[in-house]
Amino acid sequence: MEMETERLLLRQWRDEDLAPFVAMGRDPEVMRYFPALLSAEESAEGMARQRGWIAERGWGFWAVEEKASGDFIGFVGLAVPRAELPCMPCVEVGWRLRRASWGRGYASEAARRALAFGFDELALDEIVSFTALPNLPSQRLMRRLGMRDSGRDFDHPALAPGHPLRRHCLYRLSAAEWRAAAPEV
Repeated sequence: MEMETERLLLRQWRDEDLAPFVAMGRDPEVMRYFPALLSAEESAEGMARQRGWIAERGWGFWAVEEKASGDFIGFVGLAVPRAELPCMPCVEVGWRLRRASWGRGYASEAARRALAFGFDELALDEIVSFTALPNLPSQRLMRRLGMRDSGRDFDHPALAPGHPLRRHCLYRLSAAEWRAAAPEV
């Protein structure tokens, strides 16, 4: 399963994506709103998990390639959260891009394509997104995508009490809201 946007290719992961993916997981700025930097082993396990989900069901967090350069720039896509969250059952839209690709509109371009897939191909009624409260850049992106803050903040169960990133906000987008906005993909 591959999808294109004007500038990007959302595709299955390739072996050559591992090195830049490991570098992303070791970058303190990229991982600023995550509990810890990722080891090479953790990144490899995450990549293998995403590859497996895409192979099994045809969707997941796809590797994102910049078409002009052919470079791997991160991942964007849909996933069923692994932690038991208050919005379960749900499908989330999520993203993580290398720092050199920030500020170019790539995350919103790819996320719009993933949302279109979720609503048009998977016939989902709703897609959510969530992040730690301090992650204002992701919250701005969620609003640009037409998502609305549910007002139902929650403590992420994978983070210990007192952890500065434990409190999360939850954004939602219904299929009806998506269609009413008629975004271009």
